[in-house]
Amino acid sequence: MGKGTMGRGTKKSINHSMREHDELDKEFFEKKIEKLENEDMSIEEILNARADSSHIIDTSSVISNKYEDMSRTTVEEILRSLADDAHRRKKEKLEYKDMTIEEILRARADGSHNTDTAKVIPKKFHRANKNSPMEMSSKVRVSTFREVIQVPKKLVRDPRFDSLSRGTFDPDGFKKRYSFVFDEEYPKEKERLKMLIKKSKDPNVIEESQKQISSMDKQIKSWSRKSVESEILSEHIKKEREAAKKGKQPYYLKKSEIRERKLIKKYNELKAVGKLDSYIEKRQKRNASKDHRYMPYRRSDKNTQE
Repeated sequence: MGKGTMGRGTKKSINHSMREHDELDKEFFEKKIEKLENEDMSIEEILNARADSSHIIDTSSVISNKYEDMSRTTVEEILRSLADDAHRRKKEKLEYKDMTIEEILRARADGSHNTDTAKVIPKKFHRANKNSPMEMSSKVRVSTFREVIQVPKKLVRDPRFDSLSRGTFDPDGFKKRYSFVFDEEYPKEKERLKMLIKKSKDPNVIEESQKQISSMDKQIKSWSRKSVESEILSEHIKKEREAAKKGKQPYYLKKSEIRERKLIKKYNELKAVGKLDSYIEKRQKRNASKDHRYMPYRRSDKNTQE
């Protein structure tokens, strides 16, 4: 057997392997054969042949002609080369996995992308600035729970405890603004409730109205007491400021002194109206009843005889 010919045994083994792998490698062999045929043809000849449908592939003849110069090549080596080609295509597919279409076309156009030696460098994603969205690969699966639009964190503010809206408390201003509630509104409301108690026959309505009247009386009494205290303190502060201008040390009133001054002011008001004597009488009776609780009881006759 000459150097440029192929033996009968080799042809039979090739045909036998083709029959065994016909279902698996038919399409791949046809593409390889078509490529081998087109190597010696010009582009015009290939287009003309495909246009008039005269380009018919003869698988057996092409294989025999192609492998006539491969007398020493065995079927195992041919199949190994085909497996290497498939492995190379799979490797190339994995390398192109994380690349965009523009990057793949650019790499193939200038021929700089060598699939055999090029290392796949993972792309580092970053943001242009802190408010821009994160750039991610389209191959990565998006999680179900995700923040689509980044919004600034909501700061909950309670105006009751906020220094911007709380401001400073002005007792004199508060008294001037809300004095009408205790001087005008509450007395009117009390009169209305008293009329309602007289006309109504429902015990629940009467009881509720009486509770409201007692609550109003307590609030009015507390308001008058606080207003008197504020007046006493404001007068004392004015005097102390004038004394401080002269170089004296400021003096702060004690609670007992405030109570004493309140009592003196109340006596002066009652004396001006003429009700001071009756007020003192009632106060003495009240104090006597309190003192009577602490007096010792008289012993019984039975205990004295024993």
